[in-house]
Amino acid sequence: MDNRRKTPAKVGRRLFIGGTAAGLVAAPAIASAQAEWPNKQIRVVIPYPPGGPSDVTTRIVLERAGSLLGQSILFDNKAGASGAIGAEHVIKSAPADGYTFLTTTTAMVCITEHLQPLPYDTSKDLVPVARTATSWMGMGINPQVPANNLQEFIAYAKANPGKINFGSAGLATITQLYGEIFNIEAGVKMVHVPYKGSAPATNDLLAGQIQVQFDPTTLPHIAAGRLKCFAVLGEKRWPGKPDVPTLKEQGLGKMGGDAWYGILAARGTPQIAIDRMAAAIGEAVKDPALNERLVASGNYSSFQDTKTFQATIERERVSFGEIIRKADIKV
Repeated sequence: MDNRRKTPAKVGRRLFIGGTAAGLVAAPAIASAQAEWPNKQIRVVIPYPPGGPSDVTTRIVLERAGSLLGQSILFDNKAGASGAIGAEHVIKSAPADGYTFLTTTTAMVCITEHLQPLPYDTSKDLVPVARTATSWMGMGINPQVPANNLQEFIAYAKANPGKINFGSAGLATITQLYGEIFNIEAGVKMVHVPYKGSAPATNDLLAGQIQVQFDPTTLPHIAAGRLKCFAVLGEKRWPGKPDVPTLKEQGLGKMGGDAWYGILAARGTPQIAIDRMAAAIGEAVKDPALNERLVASGNYSSFQDTKTFQATIERERVSFGEIIRKADIKV
């Protein structure tokens, strides 16, 4: 009996290779080089600047996934045009051999196409691999607003239509759409005030120039007691303020649209690469240390396999399109 210790990388490679053996038998046309996937460095294009939530979550999760696959990950930030520059780069990278992946956000595949022309078709040119994580968003309320819970806030907003302003990171951003969703579901008429980024909006929220903001940037101020918070947006409560229920727990947020992040690949990418990368991501997010890092960054693991992630994208693409039409949002 061979009792030699297996390295983590080798164990990981054996796990994912073994897990897809049936697929290899069923698809003998796959080249032998692909059958050994991955046998070289993997590149992940992040279509946003370094340091943002999409960048941070991708690096935390994919570094671990690469370790399980026995390969290093090269992270390549190609920011611009609401993610379109990085996406187009991946789509046009040739060949789609399974060694280039793309970070995505809710906005990138469910919102942007409803608001501006894109040089590609997200539903035809890109395929889902797996969802990785989700950001918490706080419903930050200026302390001067005379309400102490969500129902009181809704009652106040209904009694004062057009007098409550909510700020966003900019026109047609997901932070605006959260406010529009709240307007529709709660039956209120808050006025949207777009800013050039989340931070300026939060500064005005603290100063009382606006009354509400749905954004991760509100969380530190909520934790410090500088802002009220009647709800957090996410699938579970925020550990920084565990007594504050989610919007869904209070009967709203049914239209969906959490700020999640995931991994895509170009159409034509070998299925073996998609399957093994998805499996590696699913295994990676089980790591307690990884989850601690995500929570410290204001995010939490929300893994979905390829099939479930595709269904989420398709459902939210439709629902966000409906919200945009109802709210008459235009760029």
